[in-house]
Amino acid sequence: MVVNSIRERTIAENSMVVLLQGLQGEVTTVDLRNECTARGRVLNVDAFMNVRLEDVLYRDRQGRRTQLQDLFITGRNVRYVHIPDHVDIMETVQNQLAKIHRVRNFASEGGGRKEFSKKTK
Repeated sequence: MVVNSIRERTIAENSMVVLLQGLQGEVTTVDLRNECTARGRVLNVDAFMNVRLEDVLYRDRQGRRTQLQDLFITGRNVRYVHIPDHVDIMETVQNQLAKIHRVRNFASEGGGRKEFSKKTK
């Protein structure tokens, strides 16, 4: 996933959220601040750590399980995201940063919108 706004790209490349963005397509568990858990396939993670999962097994505080097709978790409710054992953390971070930089440098090659407009007198 490549972040759309300049602000989101800046936040992502200066935090570990790029690792979570690299988990797109992976099945993982997200622990929530209210002591619930959600296990599902990562569809999207934005720069504010909002997570969207599909095919979710949601477990509440009492241990009751619910199968959900889709779940959106706001970043402020995320306590912990489990990184699957097979994911190479350094490689994932480097790949995501390269994607962000490709988008940023696309404008300098004459295409796309300009990141920083030049001042004219």
